Amino acid sequence: MKVIATTRKAQGTGASRRLRRADKLPGIVYGGNQPAAPIELEHNPIFFALRKEKFHASILTMELDGVEQLVVLRAFQMHPYKPQVMHIDFQRIMPDQEVTMRVPLHFSGEEISPAVKVSKCIISHTVSYVEVACLPRDLPEFIEVDLSKMEDGMTLHSTELVVPAGVRVVTDSVVASVITPVEEVVTAPAADAAAPAADAAAAAPAADAAK
Repeated sequence: MKVIATTRKAQGTGASRRLRRADKLPGIVYGGNQPAAPIELEHNPIFFALRKEKFHASILTMELDGVEQLVVLRAFQMHPYKPQVMHIDFQRIMPDQEVTMRVPLHFSGEEISPAVKVSKCIISHTVSYVEVACLPRDLPEFIEVDLSKMEDGMTLHSTELVVPAGVRVVTDSVVASVITPVEEVVTAPAADAAAPAADAAAAAPAADAAK
């Protein structure tokens, strides 16, 4: 995926407001043994790119003032209520240096797992991504999580995931867990509980007649 940017010469709050009014997006690119550079981009292409999962977990090509470099998306800020990106950060990467990235998880096989089919349990997806480290060329677009072997009481950790060659998971976290539904037990009211009240009501007329 390619990002087109130009060097942002005017800086400051006022300059950023003027950029946004012109449908431009202020940002910054840093890292790669180079000084941080303020940049500006067309707003709408970035706004729609941010809706794509791949944009968040891919090595991007940034053409800055006509010169291409490899970058990854590191952060962005949205307007509190408008459909507008306020600021965006990219980090330069080197082809021969390891990069740490969040990679989305794609779950499958849940409906045919023994936990669901036999035990009638629910499989909870605890996280939607994991952090991995690898060379840029080895970065996967997503990691497939096979839940077809999950059974009642099982928990799947990120370190148990099957990842492509050259990729390693750097965080140990629970990815999915099997939850056993709790059956609600309805207790019938005890028949004896109403007996004292009934006896008292029956005894009242007899007591009046004896007076």
